[in-house]
Amino acid sequence: MSPALLFCIVIAYFALLLGVAWATSRGANNDSFFIGNKSSNWMLVAFGMVGTTLSGATFISVPGAVGADGFGYAQILIGYVIGYIAVVYLLLPLYYRLRLTSIYHYLDVRLGRRAYQSGAGFFILSRLFGATARLYLVVAVLQDIILDGLGIPFWLTTFIILGMILLYTYQGGVKTIVWTDTLQTTCMLAGLFACVAFLLGQLDLTIPQALQQMQQQGLARVFTHDPDSPGFWLKQVVAGIFIVLTMTGMDQEMMQKTISVKTLADSQKNLLSLTAVLVVVLCAFLFLGGLLYLYAPAAGVTATGDKIFPAVVMGHLPAFVQIVFLIALISALFPSADGAITALTSTFCIDILGIKRRDDLTEGQRVRVRRHVHMAFALLFLAMVLVFKWVDNPSMIVVILKLASYTYGPLLGLFAFGMMTTRTLNDRLVPWVTVGAPLLCALLEYHQHALLGSYRLGLELLIVNGALVFAGLFAISRRADSMPLTEPNFN
Repeated sequence: MSPALLFCIVIAYFALLLGVAWATSRGANNDSFFIGNKSSNWMLVAFGMVGTTLSGATFISVPGAVGADGFGYAQILIGYVIGYIAVVYLLLPLYYRLRLTSIYHYLDVRLGRRAYQSGAGFFILSRLFGATARLYLVVAVLQDIILDGLGIPFWLTTFIILGMILLYTYQGGVKTIVWTDTLQTTCMLAGLFACVAFLLGQLDLTIPQALQQMQQQGLARVFTHDPDSPGFWLKQVVAGIFIVLTMTGMDQEMMQKTISVKTLADSQKNLLSLTAVLVVVLCAFLFLGGLLYLYAPAAGVTATGDKIFPAVVMGHLPAFVQIVFLIALISALFPSADGAITALTSTFCIDILGIKRRDDLTEGQRVRVRRHVHMAFALLFLAMVLVFKWVDNPSMIVVILKLASYTYGPLLGLFAFGMMTTRTLNDRLVPWVTVGAPLLCALLEYHQHALLGSYRLGLELLIVNGALVFAGLFAISRRADSMPLTEPNFN
């Protein structure tokens, strides 16, 4: 297919998003932008969050990683399930009890203002790095298959896409994203299952036959039994638990949508439903990866990693499959950026600038501040995507999880200390602890050959980081005179 036709498809899809945004953002205010007026339908939120959770990195990188790691990602998936259950029954009741708009306000209530601002600051770093890495991955694919053929440079592609996202999130925020993410998740999953069905047909295999061939070629292996390996099964399962606890339960973007549901019970149903769907979908992505590596040799495709999926589809499959792939790809792109920009705007406005606490601002002034911050984050996203273009790592899913180990570790330590102890902190020292722990982790990782022998650090670095923060907070704490607010209300 010609790049011009593919470009027209992208524009038509964006026009549909704008139509949804216009219909859902009428009469929107700051409460609509931040938490959807706490009136979101839990079923829509659950389904739409599938797209946000998976993103373009999952769409491209999880199938691509099967060639090197087999179905090893399933080890992390086991941990995900346990982690989501913990979020549902430990964190959500706490957030609803405190009626939070920003989940980091809990840190203010429990630990103090510096802990609150440190948590919000590390969320901003976490989402900024993670969301822009995901965005870069999909923009790079679109650049290769469409925009290079039209002579459009990479920076302009990124600028246009971020402008599109800014347009449809500018007014409605969460109120709009709940609906646009539902549309985008539908398109992404349709693309996933359509590609699986077509490749099975091309290979003339049933699902059991395909799994058997994958097993024979070493593509379907799940568990790694070497304790020294970063992929050791126990490390991966435990890491999966803590990835969900931090990247979902302690992440304003994910929780912003979840707590936009009116009641705790519906919010819990939202996350449990999301968990069930994610298991099915991630298994389908792994199966798709196996099919790609079965198909590639016969088709003469030599690409691996993040490049194999677009190489097979755009170079060897019919036009209608290419259209389905393209729509699914851009459907994976937008949820990874629209919610992140909205959540970062919310966190910066509420937690850093404190616009909800400032009585000197009128509602109109608060809206103007929020809009300026929103545009500033869009420009920051542009700069970060260009940095990732310069780095150009072949497997962005590895980069994303590695960055998460450093930036979400302080959040893990802060929330764990607040919920597991009754001690009070020397608040002014908290930033030193939260910055020092990731630096110690970086030194540990850099010198692991000398310090740990044959043992290799993997995703457990997130847990080590959180533990160092917890220990540092304990060192600067003292016994509380009275019981602080730590116990969630499970009723």
